[in-house]
Amino acid sequence: MSKLTDKLKNIRLVRALVYAIVGSVSYPGLNIINRLKIEGTEHLRGLPKKNVLFVSNHQTYFAEVIAFLHIFCAVKWRKKNKLGIPYYLLNPFTGVFFVSAAETMKASWLTRLFELAGSITVKRTWNEGSKEVRQGLDVSDTRKIDRALKSSWVINFPQGTTKPYAPGRKGTVLLIRQNKPIVIPIIISGFNKAFDKKGLKLVKKGTILSVQFKAPLHIDYEASNDDMMETIMLSIGQSKTQEGSIQHPTS
Repeated sequence: MSKLTDKLKNIRLVRALVYAIVGSVSYPGLNIINRLKIEGTEHLRGLPKKNVLFVSNHQTYFAEVIAFLHIFCAVKWRKKNKLGIPYYLLNPFTGVFFVSAAETMKASWLTRLFELAGSITVKRTWNEGSKEVRQGLDVSDTRKIDRALKSSWVINFPQGTTKPYAPGRKGTVLLIRQNKPIVIPIIISGFNKAFDKKGLKLVKKGTILSVQFKAPLHIDYEASNDDMMETIMLSIGQSKTQEGSIQHPTS
């Protein structure tokens, strides 16, 4: 089944259909019941179609990824810092993959469907009982992301956990050293207030969901792995030195 899934999610028509289904269902929770505040979409214009890595903080398993996909589609239709009416789902932007934990993608029929939108499944932080533990990326998982970068954009969450200010995973540094992608930092907020941990169930209305795209990150390839990781964590507002100092919009 996994081989069939891998084949299907590389077919643009299949992914476009999944975008239309998931996008239609998720749009009200993102932009009507709550309010999606978007900044920095000018940094997405003119990007190459491949070898672009988005790094973001993480608050739910799926809600922010779905929001990113909406935004990428809207930008394709020349929207600036807004979604507007989601007619962009008629011809969505499908040149992007997202890294997700294999266990979460098996949770329900909806997550299995969403896997077809472009999930790169990896074995990482979850064990039985959904408790998060620190584990390293498998070498084969790193190769999956390498392959995706050669043809597309990739969304990655360096912390591999929804816990704020958790340390970044060194696998992200390895990916950047090996592929030298354009790195676009993203800072999100509000998703953990509006949705449950999976990001599929609405728990609060009227929340501001903030998504800020920042300018491409300057990477010093001469820096140590620790220093490079700190640069990444600072860019997404998740360095330990920033704990308690980041102000987020409130509903």
